[in-house]
Amino acid sequence: MELSIWTFLIVCPLTFLGGFVDAVAGGGGLISLPAYMIAGVPVHNAIATNKLSSGMGTTVSTYRLAKLGYIPWRKAVLCIVMAMIGSSSGARLALMVDAELFKRIMLVIIPLTALYVMRNKKMDEKEPLDSRSTAIRSAAVALLIGAYDGFYGPGTGTFLILLLTAFAHFRLGEANGVAKSINLTTNLTSLAVYLMNGKVILLLGFFGGLFGIIGNYIGVTFFEKKGAKAVRPLMITVLVIFFIRILSEII
Repeated sequence: MELSIWTFLIVCPLTFLGGFVDAVAGGGGLISLPAYMIAGVPVHNAIATNKLSSGMGTTVSTYRLAKLGYIPWRKAVLCIVMAMIGSSSGARLALMVDAELFKRIMLVIIPLTALYVMRNKKMDEKEPLDSRSTAIRSAAVALLIGAYDGFYGPGTGTFLILLLTAFAHFRLGEANGVAKSINLTTNLTSLAVYLMNGKVILLLGFFGGLFGIIGNYIGVTFFEKKGAKAVRPLMITVLVIFFIRILSEII
């Protein structure tokens, strides 16, 4: 598509907001993906380009967690492999879905995902399982959520942490580290699929990623002062605009 200054003026502030929200409350993808579609980017291109911008932010945060020793690599390796399989399959499936049908699917996915991500889930730590059970359950989580992330994406990080703690019985710190390594894998794998199919708008995704990283850093400081509740109205506003935009296009 032909890019205009208005495209960047819509995408960059909203991807900044997405990074900001992701740092404060999680679920930043619920803003960064709609940013591209509100700017008029076609569905498949929007999902593909969002993978580039979100992948940039995930790379930075994953590197930071790895450097601080929060990623248990023995547990993460199998999850990474399964995440690659799942996200590749999900991305290929997304490319097979007609754009108009995809919009109708999104009318269902967006509200459900938003409600799930924005609810305050209590993540109680459970007694660890034996190593075999842990590996099987965490691999299943990585495959399932990897496929979701390749197909659509928003809320992936939150879903991973919730399932790794509740289903695979990870400690919260381990779950966060493994979730980041899985999320980075799914972003890069699905991005590769979209790149091979020519769906990524590189310049727009790069600038969106830069603004997302800046928003993430500022969001950390804001979280320390205000907490997560302050950004909920922003998320709801963007989602309502996005929902109305999709609905109007279908009608």
